[in-house]
Amino acid sequence: MTNYANSLFLAFDGLSVALIIAAALLFGAAGVLLGKVLSDRSRSKKIGDAEVIIAKMKEEAEQECKALKTQAQLEAKAEELKIRSEFEKETREKRAELQKMEQRLLQKDDVLSKKDANLLKKNEELEQLKRDLDKKHAEAQKIKEKLDHQLELMLQELEKVAQMTREEAKRQLMESIIDEARRDSAVTVREIEAEAKETADRKAKDIISLAIQRCCVEHASEITVTTIALPNDDMKARIIGREGRNIRAIENATGIELIIDDTPEVVIASGFDPVRREVARIALERLIADGRIHPARIEETVEKVKKELETQIKQNGEEAMFEVGLFGIHPELIKLLGRLKYRTSYGQNVLQHSIEVAHLAGLMAQELGVDVTLAKRGGLLHDIGKAVDHEVEGTHITIGVDLAKKYKESKNVINCIQAHHGDVEPKTIEAVLVQAADAISGARPGARRETGTNYVKRLMQLEEIANGFKGVEKSFAIQAGREVRVIVKPDQVDDSQALFMAKEIAKKIESELEYPGQIKVNVIREWRVVEYAK
Repeated sequence: MTNYANSLFLAFDGLSVALIIAAALLFGAAGVLLGKVLSDRSRSKKIGDAEVIIAKMKEEAEQECKALKTQAQLEAKAEELKIRSEFEKETREKRAELQKMEQRLLQKDDVLSKKDANLLKKNEELEQLKRDLDKKHAEAQKIKEKLDHQLELMLQELEKVAQMTREEAKRQLMESIIDEARRDSAVTVREIEAEAKETADRKAKDIISLAIQRCCVEHASEITVTTIALPNDDMKARIIGREGRNIRAIENATGIELIIDDTPEVVIASGFDPVRREVARIALERLIADGRIHPARIEETVEKVKKELETQIKQNGEEAMFEVGLFGIHPELIKLLGRLKYRTSYGQNVLQHSIEVAHLAGLMAQELGVDVTLAKRGGLLHDIGKAVDHEVEGTHITIGVDLAKKYKESKNVINCIQAHHGDVEPKTIEAVLVQAADAISGARPGARRETGTNYVKRLMQLEEIANGFKGVEKSFAIQAGREVRVIVKPDQVDDSQALFMAKEIAKKIESELEYPGQIKVNVIREWRVVEYAK
């Protein structure tokens, strides 16, 4: 019974669950259907409302478009009226302006018509004048032909009378005119040169005298040998050494010849290289003072003196540069300047000469208002080639130019070196001043000297050059070669030719001779007339 009741209860419970599920499904389907119906109604309402709003907006838009269209039409009409008014106004102004231009053109047409009438009248007058001129020209041509015929007859008569053709007479006349013009030009040139020379000499003397007064340098004649004093004659034997080994060691180490003769207490060092000669002098003096004279000691002393002298040479160059007041010179050129202290030219110390030339050129440049620094630099370096002219082939000018180019000196400085003996044409005033300063320094009394042989040779060359010109009777070199007097034959050389001869002789002397200072060429033409009273 109990089991039956439990089975019945379970069956009833299963049925309830099924009913509940079915009821739930039914209610769910009803809810979905109801939601769909409500959603359709809401959507239909919203669509209706939207259509109302759209219709309303469309109506408002149409009204606004109508209003804008009306306003645009009004504005367009107003703009059209404005443009039409401006166009009409501009048209009236243009019409008025065209009327004025038409009036002016009519006035100009009247003026041109009057001018055309005047031109026609003038053309008629010019035609008449041309006809008159043609007529007169024809008459003048007939007269000219008649005169030419008469002139030809007269010339033929003159040729018969003079017994000379027309060409011969013309040539003779031209020759006489040329001779007369040459004489007149020579006289004029001489007068101009005399006046210019007088003015230039006065000015040059003032400048040169002032420069010389402000630059006073002592002069001492130097030679190519050095005398070394000995404490006694016994020292000569020690210098010679056993079998002459000491003197050979000195000569080999220095390259200088030692002369030991009968002169008491004196040894002479002879050689053309001044630096080596100075090394030999200092080394020998030190060996004598030390007393130890043997080949090893000689070589040691000579090497030490060479190093000291190199330092001294550099100091000499720097002192010269500072004394002149220059800076920026290449160190190698400074060393070469220092070597010039031991170099002589005609007995004159080349370094002192270069310093003097630099001072003189600088002072004259200052007086003339040109480049003082360039003048000093050119003067100081003008003889730089003499520092190595015994080692390098060529003249000291060529060597100096090569050195200046090598160490980047300016073109103007190089021209000062090239032109200081007149080998090339000076391109600047400073080069001329260096040339003048070099002549002044070398021409001072006592500054330079020559050997007797060179002196006589130069005098003979001067006279030979002068005697080589046509018309020279005789010539004389006087004043120690500073002047050459040339006496010409008066029947072969006139005054104008004498003037040109002096110039030619001077040019030939400049090109063929080397000499310190300057040489005066004096051409003398003397006409003597002798008559005897009986």
